Amino acid sequence: MELAGETEPAEAAMAPASKNAKEGSRSRGRRRWRKGKAKASRLIHNMDLRTMTQSLVTLAEDNIAFFSSQGPGETAQRLSGVFAGVREQALGLEPALGRLLGVAHLFDLDPETPANGYRSLVHTARCCLAHLLHKSRYVASNRRSIFFRTSHNLAELEAYLAALTQLRALVYYAQRLLVTNQPGVLFFEGDEGLTADFLREYVTLHKGCFYGRCLGFQFTPAIRPFLQTISIGLVSFGEHYKRNETGLSVAASSLFTSGRFAIDPELRGAEFERIIQNLDVHFWKAFWNITEMEVLSSLANMASATVRVSRLLSLPPEAFEMPLTANPTLTVTISPPLAHTGPGPVLVRLISYDLREGQDSEELSSLVKSNGQRSLELWPRPQQAPRSRSLIVHFHGGGFVAQTSKSHEPYLKSWAQELGAPIVSIDYSLAPEAPFPRALEECFFAYCWAIKHCTLLGSTGERICLAGDSAGGNLCFTVALRAAAYGVRVPDGIMAAYPATMLQPAASPSRLLSLMDPLLPLSVLSKCVSAYAGAKTEDHSNSDQKALGMMGLVRRDTALLLRDFRLGASSWLNSFLELSGRKSQKMSEPIAGLSAPPLSEPMRRSVSEAALAQPQGPLGTDSLRNLTLRDLSLRGNSETSSDTPEMSLSAETLGPSTPSDVNFLLPPEDAGEEAEAKNELSPMDRGLGVHAAFPEGFHPRRSSQGATQMPLYSSPIVKNPFMSPLLAPDSMLKSLPPVHIVACALDPMLDDSVMLARRLRNLGQPVTLRVVEDLPHGFLTLAALCRETRQAAELCVERIRLVLTGPAPAPPPV
Repeated sequence: MELAGETEPAEAAMAPASKNAKEGSRSRGRRRWRKGKAKASRLIHNMDLRTMTQSLVTLAEDNIAFFSSQGPGETAQRLSGVFAGVREQALGLEPALGRLLGVAHLFDLDPETPANGYRSLVHTARCCLAHLLHKSRYVASNRRSIFFRTSHNLAELEAYLAALTQLRALVYYAQRLLVTNQPGVLFFEGDEGLTADFLREYVTLHKGCFYGRCLGFQFTPAIRPFLQTISIGLVSFGEHYKRNETGLSVAASSLFTSGRFAIDPELRGAEFERIIQNLDVHFWKAFWNITEMEVLSSLANMASATVRVSRLLSLPPEAFEMPLTANPTLTVTISPPLAHTGPGPVLVRLISYDLREGQDSEELSSLVKSNGQRSLELWPRPQQAPRSRSLIVHFHGGGFVAQTSKSHEPYLKSWAQELGAPIVSIDYSLAPEAPFPRALEECFFAYCWAIKHCTLLGSTGERICLAGDSAGGNLCFTVALRAAAYGVRVPDGIMAAYPATMLQPAASPSRLLSLMDPLLPLSVLSKCVSAYAGAKTEDHSNSDQKALGMMGLVRRDTALLLRDFRLGASSWLNSFLELSGRKSQKMSEPIAGLSAPPLSEPMRRSVSEAALAQPQGPLGTDSLRNLTLRDLSLRGNSETSSDTPEMSLSAETLGPSTPSDVNFLLPPEDAGEEAEAKNELSPMDRGLGVHAAFPEGFHPRRSSQGATQMPLYSSPIVKNPFMSPLLAPDSMLKSLPPVHIVACALDPMLDDSVMLARRLRNLGQPVTLRVVEDLPHGFLTLAALCRETRQAAELCVERIRLVLTGPAPAPPPV
């Protein structure tokens, strides 16, 4: 498959007379061309920014002079014009990139981890400049050849020029963030009106150029064919989803069949842009769940490791007791999930490479879901392995709206084989039908159940690791925070791959990468967060997307019905942190303030009536400020008068955040260095709005898709630390176990990982951050795709192994 920005030498296909000679010559020509391109790529990669820009400008001027002398033909004029545009954008971009490079080191976690959104933007711009430099050299070398494909090369140049123009706009936006942010802060904090203005301006930018010929140019070449296949399937699926009147089965069966999107990159890019801006979260839920189809999941499982045990269990919604860490003689009642839809079972998938003691017990077999997948190879009956000292509790990704453990089963099987530990993957309920905090309640309930019944799962429970990717990484942190708040056992460590830790609508340099990211566009990210927060589902009654079919209408009606159950901001936490049934094993009387509500109560008080009663203003006028817990640490110790940890459950604990609650700042000596870098910007740039980001004469390309359907709202609930752990106060973050984060340099969520790691590092908490290069968000589900994704997946396994091989404590009482 021909990669974006590459053209094979036509001469190699025309020289020999015989068929065999033609094939041999073509093969040799391809090898020579690839070797030459690889050598040129290495040289370009080693160029500094100024040398690359000067080389590109020199080639552009040479090509301008040549095509200007070719007469008044339209093609020659367009080629001359595109090279003039390349020269203009490169000269304008180079100093802006230099300014970002000058301060990028101030935002790194440490000198050994040079990664943040500013660096990623510079790297992406360099990739685009490198593609243009390679293409300009090819044109200069072959423009006189009779085999020179003029129209093809013109289309390539125009596409990359459009991409370079948009990247220049992103760099100016990044400069605006650098000016307005506090020293060392990657996420914008301050006037929410400016955030709204920024996002509204940002989403009007043209995006189609990044989804056509330039698709995935910033990623490793091995990823690009996959991205092209996904993009073709997405636009084809979008067409059928829009037109189909009888459900989504026809759309799924006709996936990857629209050839016109494969041969017309510009059409594909325009359709891709229309889809990401206009179709609602139900479309993305349906598209991402294609991997759940039996045919695709069976093919994926055929290529994955074979395990002895893969069983889908249904945990009954029954309360149980857990001992307190501070005083194991006291217990707390773990109630079943209750938010929104009342008590209900929680589905979990048990995966184990070996059949271990307890995994074929009658008690565990009674929990197997009858209509779920059951893979337990007992014939010939293998010898049972002893229980593992470790247990991995996994939360899958999918933007809180899609996928299950089945989608992630291939790499989980590999984990089970490599780590020699059973894995419990939680199938939590998905938004928008089950918004926050339903997923968190289910994950916490399943986590506690797994600890209490670890012997049934084939583990002694000596070492427990939470692992998850993307949305699952978010749940890893929030489950650990809730375990600490309840006073029960906190996991021994967390491995979070490219986690989402900031769900509040906030601009950051890495978020700017979502303009070109085919797997995580900003509008899609916003729709997923909106659905998880329980916001109103988008209304497309006046658009051409109203033909969703019966299944789509049912889903939409369900979402609208559940809209009334969306959460407020504060008093839901009163019930969320109700430590029910905490009682001493030696005392019969209940402890004051820790009694559980009756289980017959159909709905928990998880909706804040006070918050819902307040009018929600437009973005930037949110009357409820950042919601954080001032102190959720357990205060019971030898110095207190009671063995019972004290915890305030009243609404007064939810006061507004102060700078001391959430401290993003660098040490003072770094702040002065960044202040000097800010002074390099013109006075006109400081203190002005978003529109002042662009210099005079520069105008980025705007979207032709009309008004975007991306929800631009600010809900108080997304500021809650159990939804955005990056906003948690220091007292909560100190309760986390050792944290290992594996992030992607080109991921729009990179800054989530960097800022959380910096906060934990400043608090003295054990944390590691590893950033992989040139891979997209979601690389774990692509682990078998290429060498780079396999290496990144192995890095995640290595981090989990660090947690599981720690010092072995005495097994906790259950």
